[in-house]
Amino acid sequence: GRKLTLLAPLVTARKGLYTDLAKWAANKGYAQLRVDGELTPVKPWPRLDRFKEHDVELPVATREIGPKSEDALRKALGTALEFGKGVVHALPAGARETTVLSTKRACSSCGTSFAELDPRLLSFNSKHGWCESCFGTGLEIPELDEESTGEEASLAAEPGEQLPVCEACHGERLNPVARHLRFRDRSIGQLTCESVTRAAGFLGKLKLSGREAAIGRDLLAELTARLGFLERVGLGYLQLDRAAPTLSGGEAQRIRLAAQLGSNLNGVGNVLDEPTIGLHPRDNRILLDALAELAAHRNTLVVVEHDEDTIRRADHVIDLGPGAGVRGGNVVAAGRIADLVASERSLTGRFLREPLKHPATPRRPVSARTESIRVGGATLHNLRDVEARFPLGRLTVVTGVSGSGKSTLARDLLYDNARAQLAEGRGPKPALVGCESLEGLDGVDRVLEVDQTPIGKTPRSCPATYIGFWDAIRRLFAETLEAKARGYGPGRFSFNTGGTGAAGQKAGGGRCPDCEGQGVRTIEMSFLPDVKLLCDSCGGKRFNTETLQVTWRDRSIADVLAMSIEDAAEFFRAQATLHHVLSLLVDVGLGYLTLGQQSPTLSGGEAQRIKLVTELAKVRTDLRAPLRQKPKHTLYVLDEPTVGLHMADVEKLIQVMHRLVDAGNTLVVIEHNLDIWAEADWIIDLGPEAGDGGGRVVAQSAPQDLARRPAAKRTHTGEALAGFLVGRLLPS
Repeated sequence: GRKLTLLAPLVTARKGLYTDLAKWAANKGYAQLRVDGELTPVKPWPRLDRFKEHDVELPVATREIGPKSEDALRKALGTALEFGKGVVHALPAGARETTVLSTKRACSSCGTSFAELDPRLLSFNSKHGWCESCFGTGLEIPELDEESTGEEASLAAEPGEQLPVCEACHGERLNPVARHLRFRDRSIGQLTCESVTRAAGFLGKLKLSGREAAIGRDLLAELTARLGFLERVGLGYLQLDRAAPTLSGGEAQRIRLAAQLGSNLNGVGNVLDEPTIGLHPRDNRILLDALAELAAHRNTLVVVEHDEDTIRRADHVIDLGPGAGVRGGNVVAAGRIADLVASERSLTGRFLREPLKHPATPRRPVSARTESIRVGGATLHNLRDVEARFPLGRLTVVTGVSGSGKSTLARDLLYDNARAQLAEGRGPKPALVGCESLEGLDGVDRVLEVDQTPIGKTPRSCPATYIGFWDAIRRLFAETLEAKARGYGPGRFSFNTGGTGAAGQKAGGGRCPDCEGQGVRTIEMSFLPDVKLLCDSCGGKRFNTETLQVTWRDRSIADVLAMSIEDAAEFFRAQATLHHVLSLLVDVGLGYLTLGQQSPTLSGGEAQRIKLVTELAKVRTDLRAPLRQKPKHTLYVLDEPTVGLHMADVEKLIQVMHRLVDAGNTLVVIEHNLDIWAEADWIIDLGPEAGDGGGRVVAQSAPQDLARRPAAKRTHTGEALAGFLVGRLLPS
């Protein structure tokens, strides 16, 4: 007695206008099509959103269910199945949702039917396949929707605590239909949770015949080859479904390299920017062998690199310099390694010819009585009940092959827990995350991670404002006779406040009112990225004309901003505080930057060194002056500070780290650079391998002791140190 509409699905989740489809339906005598659940006339046909996916159904007939209408219903059903290619949608009167019926994919017991299988169904990056609870992230992320990117996970998570796994898909990221598809009794989630090595083993044992063999022949060959490339670059331990944000820099680099190897192309030009970032010397050799294989296939590789092993393996080296910034930009040497070593202008050649000697300062001894931070029962990520010791007032370097658990121990466990325990506030201390105990923090006043994140995101941010000495420069200009005569205070020389429009000018703002102190104007381009141009009003000087008329030692405030740090250190030599901070910037190799260099243009390595200078500026330098208060003991955690640094810059970084430790602080550094290893007071070596094969402390000692171990007892780090220190170790 109820009415039922039979619809033939013509388009399922596809983009387009479908004007031709409307004409076809009209020619067949149908007046309407159902578009995205709404009945739509075919004449006139509305303009659909061509960039949106649409569902289009043909309403074949509406019939009342009963014995008298059986013949008409059968005829309508046959027509609907014909137009729908074996699929029909049944829509009861008054309902919004249809029931999918199929001649091919329906359960004979319960009548449940499914749409035609599509590769997108097995992708958690597509709405056709992702879990509708977590939208393909596999995590319980608050307020997540289908428009989110998944990056919200980092914002939603508390420091050091992991977000819970999605209860609906149990972390597999796919919807129930996708999770229930099976091949050899395995779902795709059960296969991708395996490591590269285990997945390759499963595929290697497959025996296919008949129709399966025809389908899988090329697919298996491609899968096996690509998994093989991942194993060859040392990533056999990685799970196939590992989330990209959890990968180390070295792992991500090698995945991209494996993809290039897997393409099997030749005659391709490849440009690689520091591919050795995050790689242990053992892994570095694997990478260089892979690069050599790419070159052997008649490919061209142009590599930007500071790593000595990579430079020595190159067929041709182009060395730029002689300095940085405006003092660089010239080819100082080109050719083989011997040509660089022989060049007097090449700084790289000098360090290859005369490598650093170690240690640069006498090692600080570590004994059983040395006060230390002790971590016990660490089980976070791949750590396996780790016990680790971080001596206070020492330079500790955490080493190990890529993926062995270094970042987990130093950042996710030590830093996050120490920060939470030392946080100001009343009440009980928060529970430890990832370990059973954390002792020895009584002697630490604060903990700080000095990473390579940008120091600012807008053009108004620059080294002078971040470090804080711009205020002193503004006060100098405000003390000039011209500024006093005009009634200008320090605020007049700020490009961060005031000066917007007439009201702002009257209030004493000195920045350019058109660009608001940025020096550039952003032009929005339709369908293209925004373009930044120098401000027409101030020419990039950031200040208005009246402010620029005030000078100090014949320089305007804009002239000072445009100075290099090296020139500024000389210009402000008489101002002790300013000169001290600027000299520190020169000491860490940043003399080529300008005081007003826009923060978004700084590299990660430059940003990290500016942060280190900010800390060094707080260090007491006059040891004869009486102490007003006890200096704070800071625990610094650094993650690969040598990224992007030339050997000469590494030498300067070593001096900076020693100065921080000599001032009574503790440094914990995650690093793969051998020069940094050789300068450590204490090494915590993780391994022996990566992933499930790592997560253990395989050695804790001074670097020279690690290198002196018998060959049979050496770790990968000890093996690399033993070879590196030959001829570079100063007598103790």
